[in-house]
Amino acid sequence: MTAVPLPDGYSYGPWHDGPDPLAPPADLRDALDEIGREVMAGASPRSALEELLRRGTDRTSGLDELTRRLWQRRSQIQRRNNLDGTLQEVQRLLQEALDAERRELFPDPDDEARFREAQLDALPPGTAAAVNELSEYDWRSEQGRENYQKIRDLLGQELMESRFQGMKQALQNAGPEDVERINEMLSDLNDLLAAHAQGAEDIQERFDDFMAKHGEFFPENPRNVEELIDALAERSAAAQRMLNSMSAEQRAELAELTQQAFGDPRLAQQLAQLDSQLRAARPGEDWTGSERFRGNNPLGMGEGAQAMADLAELDALAEQLGQSYPGARLEDIDLEALERQLGKDAGVDARRLSELERELRRQGLFERAADGSLRLSPKALRRLGETALSDIVNALRGKTGDRETESAGAAGEPTGASRPWRFGDMQPWDVPRTIRNAVLRSVSVGESAVRLDVEDVEVVETEHRSRAAVALLVDTSWSMVQEGRWLPMKRTALALHQLISTRFRNDALQLITFGRYATSVELPELIGLEGAWEQGTNAHHGLLLAGQHLRRHPDAQPVVLMVTDGEPTAHLEPDGEAVFDYPPQPRTLHKTLSEVDRLAKLGASVTVFRLGDDPRLTAFVDVIARRSGGRVVAPDLDGLGAAVVGDYLRTRRR
Repeated sequence: MTAVPLPDGYSYGPWHDGPDPLAPPADLRDALDEIGREVMAGASPRSALEELLRRGTDRTSGLDELTRRLWQRRSQIQRRNNLDGTLQEVQRLLQEALDAERRELFPDPDDEARFREAQLDALPPGTAAAVNELSEYDWRSEQGRENYQKIRDLLGQELMESRFQGMKQALQNAGPEDVERINEMLSDLNDLLAAHAQGAEDIQERFDDFMAKHGEFFPENPRNVEELIDALAERSAAAQRMLNSMSAEQRAELAELTQQAFGDPRLAQQLAQLDSQLRAARPGEDWTGSERFRGNNPLGMGEGAQAMADLAELDALAEQLGQSYPGARLEDIDLEALERQLGKDAGVDARRLSELERELRRQGLFERAADGSLRLSPKALRRLGETALSDIVNALRGKTGDRETESAGAAGEPTGASRPWRFGDMQPWDVPRTIRNAVLRSVSVGESAVRLDVEDVEVVETEHRSRAAVALLVDTSWSMVQEGRWLPMKRTALALHQLISTRFRNDALQLITFGRYATSVELPELIGLEGAWEQGTNAHHGLLLAGQHLRRHPDAQPVVLMVTDGEPTAHLEPDGEAVFDYPPQPRTLHKTLSEVDRLAKLGASVTVFRLGDDPRLTAFVDVIARRSGGRVVAPDLDGLGAAVVGDYLRTRRR
């Protein structure tokens, strides 16, 4: 598309100056939800981010898909082409020249004509040898003479194209003056590279003089000798890999034929010297590699060198998309090269992925832990909590239809202060402050009319007349991982934490994990917890820590919620050692129930969320519920979060 002029000097056309300002922004919330699910399932934040980038999003191809397309393109180049295009074309032109010459000689009864026919019959069998043998032949046939000149021109064009991209087109009608200019350029180029290798102090001045004289041959417009060498060495190495990919006979034929390039053997000699200097200057280039071509489409020397350059570029892009090297970032991807190989849509996808990665880091959704590892930031956890809580609220509404929705303020008194509305707030609006915010915002942006926006809303701040001390105990034994209960358990803890930290901020929540041992953990620790093979379900230790939490808050209503899928198989001895046995020892059951009784004396009823249908587990949790005045809930995995949050709200209201 070209720019279209409009009145007053304006125009429209494709945007080329950086990212498209009208493109939709990266969907960070969906991306964060994907990463959060991976992290809660046991992946590290870094691997979760990498997995998201590899998989892509609904509207953006991921790195794996782009890599697949790269390998498909690479395979197509090798399957469709072969490298003997120049030899085939020279053979065709030579045969046409010989046939035309014989037709011209046949009707002539002169002895000279017979002698010429004998010369043609005595030509060596090899194409290159025959071409060299005919270098001094005086053609009678006009077509023969033209074809032989075409062979020389073709060899010159292909030879130059294999080292300088775009030269074949520029040399379509090259005359003796053009050939002389090329030889002069190559001679000056070799002198410049030799001076560079010797460390000449005035190398930049020499380079500037060279470019002023021969700049037309270098559309890359290098700024110094190093950039010039980089461009030339890359192409020269591709040409060498092309030769390496041919058979020994084909290489020998081409080497002999190139002596006839433009009918001037100096060209091949100058290029051989140039290749030698470039190999010495850039030994790190791939000069020894080769590829296998097995198609039917013949490529000339220039096309073959380009094919080898494309294969090398595809390999480099695959490494960039793989992101497997230290310090890899999506900004490393060469977008121009990617668009050359796969089209503009691939460049758009890679740019979107890069923007997504950059925005996730820029907005502080990741942070470095003390050990240097990457982890989700509190901001990211809040966003995940909002999503988890929103899902649970929707599940509760859909399940009961008549759920009580009184806010924390219904059980408290206004403090006289207000705060910005947040998702999930049910407090009444502070109307004067809300209107004031809308007026100030409208004036600041120059709007003549006052319009209310969600960011203007403030709600009345309240204080609770009562508070709760909540202990959420979650089973982290291996069976939770094995049975697919790990992720629902974490999402439940995340939603409850979000609810308490936003709606019931005076409540004291303690998260407790119990496997072989029990531990009080913060939310980031629980979210990043990886499943590990560990025998033992130490509910006794978990209830013990829950009791300690409740005693630290004697003025709060005690709430104990326990999520488990197995009967107690471990208990804690006075010396701190965890004793495991299966089936459970009577001592394990006794110590566990004794801790339940202690919680009951504190006024805490224990609600057990039973996962699974094991009869022994069912019988034991029923005993816990009876002795503590609590209850047993047996939700499915999708309903676990709604069951826990719903029970917390029910217990708190009570």
